[in-house]
Amino acid sequence: MTAKAPIVIRIARRYDFPAERVFDAWLDVEKARKVLFATSRGQMVRAEIDPRVGGAFNFTDRRDGVDVEHVGTYLEIDRPLRLAFTFHTERDSTDLSRVTIEIAPRGTGCELTLTHEIDPKWAEYKDRTEAGWSTILNGFAAVLA
Repeated sequence: MTAKAPIVIRIARRYDFPAERVFDAWLDVEKARKVLFATSRGQMVRAEIDPRVGGAFNFTDRRDGVDVEHVGTYLEIDRPLRLAFTFHTERDSTDLSRVTIEIAPRGTGCELTLTHEIDPKWAEYKDRTEAGWSTILNGFAAVLA
């Protein structure tokens, strides 16, 4: 029996900031809490980052009285070029996906490519997931400005 290939979501954004500055924002809890998994109608009630390979993160956004956790573990940290982590929305879930951030310097700025590999059983959420990551990537541009 062969496993189905994951669904791959890939989004690229150019930033007018150096690669180091963009990379560092992903691991800076004060910057990241404003952007990662935050919603306009929610309240970020927990933001924790242990920025090392094997370290974990937790961003919990309270939405209509319900705490929605976004958690993961860092798999790769290669400043300022690559960051990879597991991702899921429940602390004890075994249903992990993988997110890889690749940053390429471009003149005085950079280009970030986010790749999120999700299990095919979540195919119906592909567009919503892509829209969420687009919002996050746009949010980083605002936080860095």
